[in-house]
Amino acid sequence: MSNQETWHETLHDHFGQYFTVDNVLYQETTGQQDLVIFENAAMGRVMALDGIVQTTERDEFIYHEMMAHVPLIAHGNAKKVLIIGGGDGGILREVSRHPGVDQITIAEIDAAVVTFCKKYLPRHNAGAFDDPRFTLVIADGVDFISQSSEKFDVIISDCTDPIGPGKSLFTSDFYQGCARCLNQDGIFVAQNGVCFLQQDEAVNSHLKLRHHFSDVSFYQAAVPTYYGGIMTFAWASQNPALRHLDTATLAACIDKTELICRYYNAAIHNGSFALPQYLLNALSVSR
Repeated sequence: MSNQETWHETLHDHFGQYFTVDNVLYQETTGQQDLVIFENAAMGRVMALDGIVQTTERDEFIYHEMMAHVPLIAHGNAKKVLIIGGGDGGILREVSRHPGVDQITIAEIDAAVVTFCKKYLPRHNAGAFDDPRFTLVIADGVDFISQSSEKFDVIISDCTDPIGPGKSLFTSDFYQGCARCLNQDGIFVAQNGVCFLQQDEAVNSHLKLRHHFSDVSFYQAAVPTYYGGIMTFAWASQNPALRHLDTATLAACIDKTELICRYYNAAIHNGSFALPQYLLNALSVSR
């Protein structure tokens, strides 16, 4: 890749999005993935893995706030948080804003992602890698879960699409391991694609998760660079009440945490669980 060329995302076969490349900051093919980060006038710094946009400076806050704060605020008293993936540090940054959390662990498969994101996407972590509550483990997420004897209050799977190394994070074995590693009233959430274009991802996740959790659903947010509509996040817990907290309760918890966000708030939290009918229909058929 060279400066001033046009970079096309390869996620979809027949259409997609493109970015002009103003400056290539980093490019390397590791043993795990093809990593590239470049500057774009509209979206700032853009990171892509294997031809698929993972994050941009301009809109990353939407994704990371929703992945972190929805489960943490709903739980209300999370002490131990596990992030699977998340090597760019964005979710870590948001989790670290919760003073009640005592321990944050990241299990990231590719050390190179952490290294180059520290250097080239410093706004994502905003110093969170130096948080004394944080521990980094370089390991495959499935292996980490299957071998762990620890229990967590919240597990956040910041997985890529179910292609290549990310495919194992959409399996029944992984979901079963996450259920085993959660404390009572624990919550599991995961990135689950843009449901209009990747509906099978949500349907397959729903089918597998419901074997291991009594309450399984999805919540959503509109993230501009995840092209094609709303981004869906899988939600799973053994306590259905955690998904149905009223706005006043959520607002009180947010106030207690002194959390001020650019996208997330109590009303967004509540409304995010309202799903389009086409997805509800697909999930209903899959039961």
